[in-house]
Amino acid sequence: MTAPGIISDLDGDLDATSPVCRERQIIVANMLPLHAQRDVETAKWCFSWDEDSLLLQLKDGLSLETEVVYVGSLKVEVDVSEQEEIAQKLLENFNCVPTFVPHELHEKFYHGFCKQQLWPLFHYMLPMCSDHGDRFDRLLWQAYVSVNKIFADKVMEVINPEEDYVWVNDYHFMVLPTFLRKRYYRVKLGFFLHSPFPSSEIYRTLPVRDEILRGLLNCDLIGFHTFDYARHFLSCCSRMLGLNYESKRGYIGLDYFGRTVYIKILPVGIHMGRLQSVLNLSSTAVRVREIQEQFKGKKVILGIDDMDIFKGISLKLLAFEQLLQQYPDLQGELVLIQIVNPARSSGKDVQEAKRETYLTSGRINNIYGSPGYQPVILIDRPVARYEKTAYYGLAECCIVSAVRDGMNLVPYKYIVCRQGSPSMDKAMGIKTDSPRTSMLVVSEFIGCSPSLSGAIRVNPWDIDSVAEAMNLAITMPDSEKRLRHEKHYRYVSSHDVAYWARSFVQDLERACKDHYTKRCWGIGLGLGFRVVSLSPNFRKLSIDHIVSTYKRTNRRAIFLDYDGTIVPQSSIVKSLSPEVVAVLNVLCNDPKNTVFIVSGRGRSSLIEWLAPCERLGIAAEHGFFIKYVS
Repeated sequence: MTAPGIISDLDGDLDATSPVCRERQIIVANMLPLHAQRDVETAKWCFSWDEDSLLLQLKDGLSLETEVVYVGSLKVEVDVSEQEEIAQKLLENFNCVPTFVPHELHEKFYHGFCKQQLWPLFHYMLPMCSDHGDRFDRLLWQAYVSVNKIFADKVMEVINPEEDYVWVNDYHFMVLPTFLRKRYYRVKLGFFLHSPFPSSEIYRTLPVRDEILRGLLNCDLIGFHTFDYARHFLSCCSRMLGLNYESKRGYIGLDYFGRTVYIKILPVGIHMGRLQSVLNLSSTAVRVREIQEQFKGKKVILGIDDMDIFKGISLKLLAFEQLLQQYPDLQGELVLIQIVNPARSSGKDVQEAKRETYLTSGRINNIYGSPGYQPVILIDRPVARYEKTAYYGLAECCIVSAVRDGMNLVPYKYIVCRQGSPSMDKAMGIKTDSPRTSMLVVSEFIGCSPSLSGAIRVNPWDIDSVAEAMNLAITMPDSEKRLRHEKHYRYVSSHDVAYWARSFVQDLERACKDHYTKRCWGIGLGLGFRVVSLSPNFRKLSIDHIVSTYKRTNRRAIFLDYDGTIVPQSSIVKSLSPEVVAVLNVLCNDPKNTVFIVSGRGRSSLIEWLAPCERLGIAAEHGFFIKYVS
C-alpha cells in the first residue's frame, strides 16, 4: 500500500511573507542532562542541570536564537502519581520532555538488549557461548522497539514537523527514526552514533540487522566518530541491502529510494570552559599539592577507565609489569595510578574484569613493591572531578589501552590539564610561561586515536610493545614532548564540543534543504517502512490508465527483464512456469505487439528456457546477442 505525499504549493517568496520562526533543535537521548533528588524537608523532587552532560554542552555550538528541547529519561524512578506534575515542571523550567518508561520494560531495553546484546556486538564480542555475552532474545528486541516507539511518541507531542530539527543520539534509538519518518515523511532528522560501528562480518550476525540499518537510513544525516566506523556502516548497507554510496564535493551520500542519506565523520570534543573552570578551583590546587608531595621524586603514569571488559585495564597492568621487569632501574621510580570509574552495567563480565584487575595489581605490588613504594595505585571509588583534574595535571604520561572504544575523551582532558592554569601553575611551583609537555600512549582501537597524530599508538594486545611505548614516553626528550603537546593542544582546543555540534547541525540543515522539492510516498510495513522520494513531475501509473492506453494504441513495444520479472529473483528453477508461458504467448500473438526479454544472461540458457514462446524476442548478454522473429 502506498500513501501519497503532499506537495507544498508555496513559492520562493515564503520567507518574505511568513512570520519568522525561531529555529528549534529537539535532542533525543537515553538520559536527560539533569540531576534529580528529593528535598529532605518537603519530599518534593528538585532538579538541576548536569553541567558535565554532553547534551547540555553541545548547546554552545548552536546559535543563541536556537531553542533546544530535550527528550529523554530521568536517572531516577518517579511514581506514576507524580509524573504529570513533574513533566509539566520540567517542560516549563528546563525545556525537557521526560519519558517515563515502566521499570520492567526499561530493564529489558537498557540492561537487556542495549547492554547485553548491542553493546558487546558493537565492540566486536560475539555470544559464542553463555559465558561471553547473551544470545539474541526476541523479547528483549521487542522491548527495545517498544521503548523506541515511546520516545518517538514523545517527540511527536512537541515537534513542529515543518520547522524543527530532530537530533537522535546513540545506539539506544536506532529504530526510532522509522517511527518518526512514518509519521512525518519530511521530518528533518539526524543521528549520531557515539559507539563503534562494527565490521560487516560482525554486524551481519545480528538477527535484526536489516531492521536497524533501515531505521538509520530513515535519517537525513548519520554521524560517526571515525572514518572506519562510517566505512563499516556503508559496507553493511552494500552487502546486506545492496545500496551503493558516492562521494561528491566532500560529502558521502547513500541513495535510499530517491532520498540522499548523508554520512558525517567528526569526532566529538570536550568542553574547554568547563574543564578550565575546574583547573582554577582552589580544591584542585590543594589536591595537586597533596598528590605532588605523595609522589615526590617519582614519575607518574596515569590511567582513567570505566570498569568494563573493553577498557583493557588488565592488559595495561600486564604491560606495566613487563616494563618493571625489563627495566629494573624504574623500580622505585615509576608509579602507575589507575583510577577506575564505576561500571555502567553489571554482569559476569564486569565482575571478572574487576577480579582480574585486583589480582594483577596485587601481584605487581607484591613482586616489585617495597617499604614506602607501591608501583600500582588502584583507586576504585568515586573520584571527584577536581581530583581527576589534579592527577591529569601531574602525570607525565597518560595511557589508554582499551581494546575497543567509540571515542574516549580521557586523552583530550589530559592534554588540556597539562596545559595548566595560573592557579595550577602556582600550586605545582612552575612558572606561568614555562613550556608545557605531555605524552600519550593510546590504543589504535579507540575513536580519538586518529586525531592524535603525536601520540604513541599501540596494539593493546601486544604486551611487549605497550611496555616499550610507556618506556619511550617517559624517556623522550622534553623538546619532543613539548612539540607533541603543542600540536595536540591546538587540535583539542579548536575542535571542542561546540565545534562538533555546530558542524553537525550545519550539515543536517544542508541535508534537509531539498525536502520540499520532491514528491514522497511511504511504502513498507512495520520496521521495513521507508519513504520513496521522486521528482515533482513523477506521477504514479494507474492500472486503469495503462489498460485504456493499451487498448487505444496500434503499435506497442513491451520490454521485460528475466530475473525478478519473469521468474522470481530467488528462484533456483529458472525455467518458465506454464502460466507465464501462456501470458507471454498471448502478448506475442497479438500482431500489434513487439515483445522482448532483455537480460544479461547468456544466450544458450535464455533460448532454452524461452523456447515455448516462438514469437518472443530475446536480447541476451546485455544486448550483444539479439534474436527476433518478425
